[in-house]
Amino acid sequence: MTVVPMEAISGGLDLARWQFGITTVYHFILVPLTIGMSLLVAIMQTMWHKTGKEYWLKATRFFGKLFLINFALGVATGIVQEFQFGMNWSEYSRFVGDIFGAPLAFEALLSFFIESTFLGLWIFGWGKLSKKAHLAMIWMVAIGVNTSMLWIIGANSWMQTPVGAVFDPASGRAQMEGAMSFFEVIGNPTMWLAVFHTVTSSWMVAATLIAGIGVWWMVRANNAGGAGEVEAREIWRPIARFGMWVLVVAGVLTVVSGHLQGQHITYAQPAKMAAAEAICEGESGDFSLMAFGDCSQGNESMTHIIQIPGALGFVARNNFSATIPGVAVTDQQMAEHFASIQAKDPAIPAFEADTYAPPIMITFWSFRLMMALGGFSALLALWGLYATRSGKVSSSKALAKFALLSLPMPFLAASFGWIFTEIGRQPFIVYPNLKDGLSVQQQAVYMLTENGVSAAVPAWQVGVTMIVFTLLYLGLGVVWFLLMKRYTQEGINTPVADDGPANDSQELSFAY
Repeated sequence: MTVVPMEAISGGLDLARWQFGITTVYHFILVPLTIGMSLLVAIMQTMWHKTGKEYWLKATRFFGKLFLINFALGVATGIVQEFQFGMNWSEYSRFVGDIFGAPLAFEALLSFFIESTFLGLWIFGWGKLSKKAHLAMIWMVAIGVNTSMLWIIGANSWMQTPVGAVFDPASGRAQMEGAMSFFEVIGNPTMWLAVFHTVTSSWMVAATLIAGIGVWWMVRANNAGGAGEVEAREIWRPIARFGMWVLVVAGVLTVVSGHLQGQHITYAQPAKMAAAEAICEGESGDFSLMAFGDCSQGNESMTHIIQIPGALGFVARNNFSATIPGVAVTDQQMAEHFASIQAKDPAIPAFEADTYAPPIMITFWSFRLMMALGGFSALLALWGLYATRSGKVSSSKALAKFALLSLPMPFLAASFGWIFTEIGRQPFIVYPNLKDGLSVQQQAVYMLTENGVSAAVPAWQVGVTMIVFTLLYLGLGVVWFLLMKRYTQEGINTPVADDGPANDSQELSFAY
């Protein structure tokens, strides 16, 4: 048996997609920094604990403030997502709730309580807990944050590759195949490749923030002369180099994880990769730096600019001679798949679509912007490490300006990566779980995006809430930026004792 797609629900579909897209992309701007910074702050505090060097304590407190700002805004913006599942996307939730709800429940009931509880103990534990106990608190926060990410990515990855599930014709819903299906869901290769890429790219985001701020303050303090030169050399230089070395490691791992994920996408979602390379007809192994057009008239309506022969074959299959199929081929394969499903059970209505490929230009350019914007972080690391080699303290204003320019780039790169992941799954909200590429599988689970929207929520209500949330998130974004800017400009030399706040009046202040 297989899923019978529901009749398309008109009205609020586009508005519901825009609302979820706006709120999710904004929330995801904050997520990578929270994931990466939780680990790096824990490492900095560990370095202070092991070495006793004061600059590690200062770095822990300084970047701990920025982490707290980001964490708070992330929680505020993330709550809305789950409410949308039950309201704007109630048909989707009804269909997949027995499976999709499990990882979300683990995230809310386990991971979120771990990170929030231990974060509170870390904030108010300075001078009250022993150094070892206090250090353990921030490591528990890092564990909670990263396991929270794991469950969320697991839920999303199931939508990309819905393993361990079958369609129940009696209830008209997807359900677990058996007692061991949950382990199949959390063992989903799509999930673990996505987790690998998310974690490494999050380290890049956090390391860019540390390196960028460190370089900017190093140059600024060094040019101030006097005590500023000492601060630049003894505090900001080692902090900046820590961020840059983490950036080098994270950058290499991000490239590796992205390469592995790209190969998996070629196998599991060939239409996404075809759109990402703007291949309309036939097959190709060439990587295009730019492309413009559509596939309305095949290859003739698509213009490719600057192609690298064989590069796509290596990206997709580790073979410079390999090729991948274009949109026309993947459409034909998908149509044959659904025809075969219908032939197995004539009671199932035939399912046809004009195309099974996602919007080509959005998919193509989001893929490239993700990679191109990440290049700013790589250049910052290389330039900064060279400028501070052999004990040097840079006074280059050009480097300081580039450090500030680099700060938003990995945030944007991560956001475009998320857009590529989600747009590339269209027109499905649950992509067909096709084993062995595009072979026929009984009890296949899939759902068109248009069939997941709620029939009970009128379009005007979705439109009103979309406007309200957009304005609210815009306001929160301004607050986030101003807070991050304020505490960055304050600098690192807040006078506090090593084992706690300088006086009781600071205990509940943001300076903790």
